[in-house]
Amino acid sequence: MELISDTKTLLDANYSQMRTRFDSESGILWTLLDQDAVPCVTPDLLSELQHHHEAIETSGGQLWIGEQPCNVRYSVMASLTPGVFNLGGQLSLFRELIRAKNRDALLHYGVECIKVLFPRINHFYLPLTTIALVQGDALGGGLEGVLVSDVVIAERGAQMGFPEILFNLFPGMGAYSLLARKVGTAVAEKMMLSGKIYAAEELHAMGVVDVLAEPGAGVQAVYDYVKKQERRANGFMAVQQVRQRFNPVTYEEMMDVVRIWVDAALRLTEKDLKVMDRFVRSQEKAFLHQKEQEYLIA
Repeated sequence: MELISDTKTLLDANYSQMRTRFDSESGILWTLLDQDAVPCVTPDLLSELQHHHEAIETSGGQLWIGEQPCNVRYSVMASLTPGVFNLGGQLSLFRELIRAKNRDALLHYGVECIKVLFPRINHFYLPLTTIALVQGDALGGGLEGVLVSDVVIAERGAQMGFPEILFNLFPGMGAYSLLARKVGTAVAEKMMLSGKIYAAEELHAMGVVDVLAEPGAGVQAVYDYVKKQERRANGFMAVQQVRQRFNPVTYEEMMDVVRIWVDAALRLTEKDLKVMDRFVRSQEKAFLHQKEQEYLIA
């Protein structure tokens, strides 16, 4: 795997929240989340992802390695944080904006999420396949970030779910739209309203996860999938187009849901926000514990 370095690709940016790599042999562009704080969807991460996604779209699906143009056939999103894909929305920001009754700022956050997610739903308007590799926890908005991909590959032991209902809210950046189209409205509502955290094995049986990999074998599973896919890539891409034509996720639908989410967030009581506070402390505690373990191992 070589680090993208050619400025003609428009992908050579000095990101602080993620890294990018390109494997020219397989045509895989890796987007690797790499946050040094609690791995959640912060405004900084959204800004960098939006820049990155715009660069992919602008590239026309080609990266230059030296003087050689190479096609991007797969866009894979994964995380470099051990045990975590992404923990979802920045709850510390949410509680601040909700207590201040700042509707405009909450809506702005939601709109920025949609600006990041929508191009990926549409494969950046290019003939490529998007893949999410989940090797750890993907919760709330983190799971929404997984579901926008065409293919979900998850390692056994990874955990995913929507805990928002536990503080009287719901995931409002695409969860219902994406899940209902993939596994039906009944499953979508069950996952969103139960607050249950599911193991990757359960979600594979439900049809949410497409490929189940052994612990530590997720990256190899991506390459295995790509190799297998080469024999049927044309048919797969055609089916993607048919699916989008048959039941498209529109920008307007996602925006309408975001507005519903904002209104619901502003109705939260102080009791609800105290539950959210506990989630924030839990996230921070888990992240600090993980950093301590990494330090001890090093």
